[in-house]
Amino acid sequence: MKLILAIVQDADSSRLQEALGDNGFQSTKLASTGGFLREGNTTVLIGVQDHKVPEVKEIIHATCRERTKVVTAGSPIHALEGVFASQPMEVPVGGAIVFVLSTDEFVRL
Repeated sequence: MKLILAIVQDADSSRLQEALGDNGFQSTKLASTGGFLREGNTTVLIGVQDHKVPEVKEIIHATCRERTKVVTAGSPIHALEGVFASQPMEVPVGGAIVFVLSTDEFVRL
C-alpha cells in the first residue's frame, strides 16, 4: 500500500479530484500555502495499492501541467528575502510535487 501526497496549484485541484474519481480513486484534499509566488496550493492525499501508483501519477501529470505566468514589476518573488521583480518576467507555475510513501496499514473506519 502507498500513500501519495500531491501538492498542486488550487487552479488544478478540482480537475485532479474529478479525474481521480472518474478513475475510481478516492482522495482527500487539504488546503495549503507556500511556494515561490505565495499562491494557494492544495495537498491531495491518495491511498492506493502499489501497482496503481503509475496510473495515479499519470492522472496527476495529465491534469496538473506546468505553464508560465508573467510576474509584474513590484511582485514579491522571494518572500523571505524581500526580493522584488524589477521587470515583468515569466516564471513556471503549475505542475505537481508528488511524494509516494510506503504505508504499513490502511483502515477505513
